Amino acid sequence: MSSANEKGLTRRQFLQFSGMAAAATLGAPRILHALIPSTGNQFGSDVRSLPSICDMCLNKCGLIARVEKGVVRKLDPHPQFLKSRGMLCAKGNAGIKQLYDPDRLKYPLLRKGARGEGRWQRLSWPQALDLAAEKFQVIGEKYTRCGVLFMAGSDVQSSFVNRFASVFGSYNVVSHESNCLVSRNRAYLDTFGEMPIPDTLNSKYIIMAGANVFEALITPDSIDMMTAKQKGCKLVVLDPRFTKTAAMAHEWHAIKPGTDMAFFLAVANVLIEEKRYDEKFVNEKTYGLEQLKDHARKYTPEWAEKECEIPAKDIRRIARELAAAAPAAMIYPGRRTSDYENSTQIRRSMAIVNALLGNWDRPGGLTAAREIKVKAKPFDPPFYEENPEERIESGRSPMMFEEEGSFKHARDAIIEGKPYPIKGLFTYKINPMATGANRRKTIEMINKLDFMVTVDIAMSDTAWMADLVLPAPSYLERMDPITALQGSSACGCIVTRDPVVPALFESKPVFWIVSELAKRLGLGKYFDFTMEEYRQEQLQDWPEAKKDLKKDGFHFKHSKIYGVYEGKIYKTLSKKIELYNQRYTEKKADPMPVYKPPQAVPEGKFRLVVGRNAYITQGSSTNNALLAELVPENELWLHPKPARNLAVASGEVVEVASPVGKGILKVRVTDEIRPDTVYMDSGFGVLSKGLSNVYGKGASIVEILEDHNDTISGNMAMHETFVTVRKIT
Repeated sequence: MSSANEKGLTRRQFLQFSGMAAAATLGAPRILHALIPSTGNQFGSDVRSLPSICDMCLNKCGLIARVEKGVVRKLDPHPQFLKSRGMLCAKGNAGIKQLYDPDRLKYPLLRKGARGEGRWQRLSWPQALDLAAEKFQVIGEKYTRCGVLFMAGSDVQSSFVNRFASVFGSYNVVSHESNCLVSRNRAYLDTFGEMPIPDTLNSKYIIMAGANVFEALITPDSIDMMTAKQKGCKLVVLDPRFTKTAAMAHEWHAIKPGTDMAFFLAVANVLIEEKRYDEKFVNEKTYGLEQLKDHARKYTPEWAEKECEIPAKDIRRIARELAAAAPAAMIYPGRRTSDYENSTQIRRSMAIVNALLGNWDRPGGLTAAREIKVKAKPFDPPFYEENPEERIESGRSPMMFEEEGSFKHARDAIIEGKPYPIKGLFTYKINPMATGANRRKTIEMINKLDFMVTVDIAMSDTAWMADLVLPAPSYLERMDPITALQGSSACGCIVTRDPVVPALFESKPVFWIVSELAKRLGLGKYFDFTMEEYRQEQLQDWPEAKKDLKKDGFHFKHSKIYGVYEGKIYKTLSKKIELYNQRYTEKKADPMPVYKPPQAVPEGKFRLVVGRNAYITQGSSTNNALLAELVPENELWLHPKPARNLAVASGEVVEVASPVGKGILKVRVTDEIRPDTVYMDSGFGVLSKGLSNVYGKGASIVEILEDHNDTISGNMAMHETFVTVRKIT
């Protein structure tokens, strides 16, 4: 549990605190004088309540900004936004401090010293854009257009970065998801034909393996799961850490890391051998039952007990309870799955158990995505004959998503210079220096580049290493395109943003930046529209939505939730839910999950695991002044038994080291973690001196993590690192 929780700070207290702190901070005339444009307030001088959609993490929750004389005084939850159930978390409340942050980037900056030295020259926007266009043009002519890599994070304007990459001529585009969740998506897509949406609100039994939804919040899942518990839903958590989700569960099992597949194959064994699976559903809707029966026979609960260290009697009981609650029961699909080299197959074992429960497309189970089509302005990108035939990471993982790529593989390819050189990099709303395992290799990759551009709101570690840094506005200052959101049984909707205050300083949205670059590169015709025109085209099929979007920032689409697949075929090779996957055989992968024991933790070492608390979004929110009050630095979770052997107590300083790096931080001795496992929050130990609230605080987990990858998808595998811990005297 985080130190903030130990201090007894409740959600209600935080909301009160955040409102008072924001008011106190914003009430200081000297700060307002520095941050509010002197050109006057184009939004009027009255008190207004303006809707928006939060962007402090991926959830996009509804909010109302309270604006007084052009200043945002407070952010409140939007009571009518169903996806977030009329709530706003700590990070959402702290969005006000992202807007009014003295550390914000204020104008374009050109690196003048060595990378990471922190010497910058201010440029005008024309100078910065001319330079970027010239550098990309030179790289394109010398190394082909694919010599520039584009990386964009989870943002509604990231599609414009992808559009620019396409018309520029590079198909080397990597998303944040390859450091996060693509192995989960791969597994469920290859089982059900699409990524399901869990209906936690109506579930009666949920097994959560590794996911921590009461801290790593997912809306509406986290809120709905609490409501489901109040209605009698049983929650079972498998996690080597006693997280807040584990604390709220009916059962917590400190599973041995890397053995989740053993547990779920044993559950499948019980369901099949005792004929507790949904026979009608499985016989009609699935492919490969007979192969699965033979495959699962050897994976008994007694066998699994020796692997995952959960008693066989508990595995058998849980399997029976799960079956009794089905189809309103589930193995929660989770989110981040950047765990092990076999993460796709681990998630396949979970998906297969879900299929055996017959919970697909049913209340309380896994539901299909609703059809919410929002048009994008069509374009036909130019063809560049000199380009190579394949992406830079092609062939390194057999079933990598082309649209997501693999940061791990792309980084290796750039360092190796194979199969061809990458000499340019454009990043937006993504911070690989803080999210990609093995930070030293990320630095090595960057040092192979001729030119790197970063668009960000603050001087992140990635921006700190760039050649050209361009300031972006916060979500409260910009106009965004229409985007579709899925919200389980809560809603399917479309949302947008309009600025609630004018953009501060010289910040410009990435849509404007890539449009201006396109003009300079002779590609302006592909961006010959304004954001208003783009949105009008998006809404051609949504005439009824315009009024709602203007009033609330969102429009709900009421549609069928369950039974969506009635009379339809599944988007798989067999046209059914695939217990046995034929495509895996073609790709020389196991068609069903085959358990391989994880590497044993060496004597005197610990397995380092990654996770989240409720206040941190990877490395993007640790510098937020309000959130830094709650989590000022990270600590190493260490079990009391090894702590005694190391003669270390809570609050003392330790060095954590792996073959690729090390870090120094305080230790938190706790029995809320297994003796063979250690944990620390991400987002600390930064290199950038432009992050004044967090610089010099804690240790960087990505400095320590080795860079392994999921074999099938190329997803980063961050739980394969063993570390030593020693007391610093």
